[in-house]
Amino acid sequence: MAEYGVIAVTVYFAIFFLCWIGSWAAIEQGVDLVALAKRVGLSSNRLVASLGAWTAAYIFTKLLQPLRLGLTVVLTPLMARLYDRVRRAALSSG
Repeated sequence: MAEYGVIAVTVYFAIFFLCWIGSWAAIEQGVDLVALAKRVGLSSNRLVASLGAWTAAYIFTKLLQPLRLGLTVVLTPLMARLYDRVRRAALSSG
């Protein structure tokens, strides 16, 4: 966190919101997230099926938190390098 700071937080929240909105869109299209959660080994119950789409999508997103954290750890250094490259190119051209 000390090395990447704002970039790590930005990557984390970008993944969070993409997952939340993607889950909501999947629910709206009729995907059964309860069955999907069970298929990938995540614990879930029928409560998710009775909630509103945004709430169910949020719960599913929280179930995916370990995966999102891992993805953040992997993507943050890559995004930091990309950011530095773009910043250097902008400074040298402008």
